[in-house]
Amino acid sequence: MDNTKEILDELARLYPDAAPALKFNSPYELLVAVILSAQCTDERVNKVTEKLFKEHNSPATMLELTQAELEKYIFSCGFYRMKAAHILSASKDIVEKFGGEVPSSLEELKTLAGVGQKTANVVYAVAFGGDAIAVDTHVFRVSNRLGIATGTTPAKVEEGLRAAIPQPLWSKAHHYLIFHGRRVCHSRHPACPDCTLKDFCNYFKNN
Repeated sequence: MDNTKEILDELARLYPDAAPALKFNSPYELLVAVILSAQCTDERVNKVTEKLFKEHNSPATMLELTQAELEKYIFSCGFYRMKAAHILSASKDIVEKFGGEVPSSLEELKTLAGVGQKTANVVYAVAFGGDAIAVDTHVFRVSNRLGIATGTTPAKVEEGLRAAIPQPLWSKAHHYLIFHGRRVCHSRHPACPDCTLKDFCNYFKNN
């Protein structure tokens, strides 16, 4: 039995405030923040970008930094060498190939260094209002547990979510699932007794 509509209705009731936690003022700032957020909390990223974006909030001003200088800014986000290289390379591509503006299509976004499917989906949906579902660890976990979309890879789960959820709701559903993962459906100790979705949940039924 498909309970997707009931699940989404309940998530909408629970999280009317569901929205991106990363702070940004432009598509470029969002892109950099999402690259930094890999294996890092949004709270930590926001602290780092608050300082970084004061002087380096565009591709041109970011390229004023050397790799070593950028690494010092973003060190606490983890994987700082790789992230710095990706940010500088993506910034160079934006300046040279896209006239200094972050491209607004999924296909073009994915040509930028460090921008995979998840990052492209976030920027496309949040910065440009596109219909996309980015599958991070929370979305992957909650989708599998609730049975909205099951799969062993983010790509498979994304495919299932796109099939199960009406397209106009893709971006909103993405944020609902993230909020539920952060607040209730934790990785190691999910708060199942308190969860209002447990009657629909495969994980709860099996555990």
